[in-house]
Amino acid sequence: MAIISIVYHSNSGHTKVLAEKIHEGARNVHGNEVYLLEIKGEDVLNGKWKNETIIEKLDASDAIILGCPTYMGSVSAVFKAFLEWTFYPWLDHRWKDKVAAGFTNSASQSGDKLNTLIDLHVFASQMGMIWVPIGDLPTNNHSEGSTRTVNRLGSFMGVMGQSNVDQSFEGAPSEGDRITAFRFGAHVAKATQRWIGQAMHQTERHNEEKWRVSEKERIGEAN
Repeated sequence: MAIISIVYHSNSGHTKVLAEKIHEGARNVHGNEVYLLEIKGEDVLNGKWKNETIIEKLDASDAIILGCPTYMGSVSAVFKAFLEWTFYPWLDHRWKDKVAAGFTNSASQSGDKLNTLIDLHVFASQMGMIWVPIGDLPTNNHSEGSTRTVNRLGSFMGVMGQSNVDQSFEGAPSEGDRITAFRFGAHVAKATQRWIGQAMHQTERHNEEKWRVSEKERIGEAN
């Protein structure tokens, strides 16, 4: 059984929505044990994060999916404190060859979210982990695009969500971002099973034009 952990920080609840959808998608794949682990500010004391329960679960995981909001173009301070604590498992390669992936959310369409995903990717590389990208083609790069479709922000390194500043987590991120997160969770789960030799994985592939049409049909906007 593959053990998959989604470890995340969320301040206003929007990033938590993505984490929960990724968790749901990973659990939807048979043969996984999936944990949802929240990094909280109260576990940071004098700038240093520590939570032994979370670390034990991460040490036992085959895959770790990392997520946080993008603040001022980078990872949130609370999540950065967590990342810096992992210097200790880095010392003895405890996370080497684990699967890694990432996700983030911001208020702006861009918000420099890519920089946050790069930070998470670099962190995973320093830990010796195997990074899994998003795996879905963009669907909102043409005049008939929609916020309701998969990978509507056109990210490839990891999941990007966008939440308007005047909307609570009940209405944002968008439907498309939530579906993207769900699919991403399933994608990472299947890749993890393949990586650890638990199951064969049939790669899902799409033609870009047909993918756009299928997404329009799914949301009921086909011509």
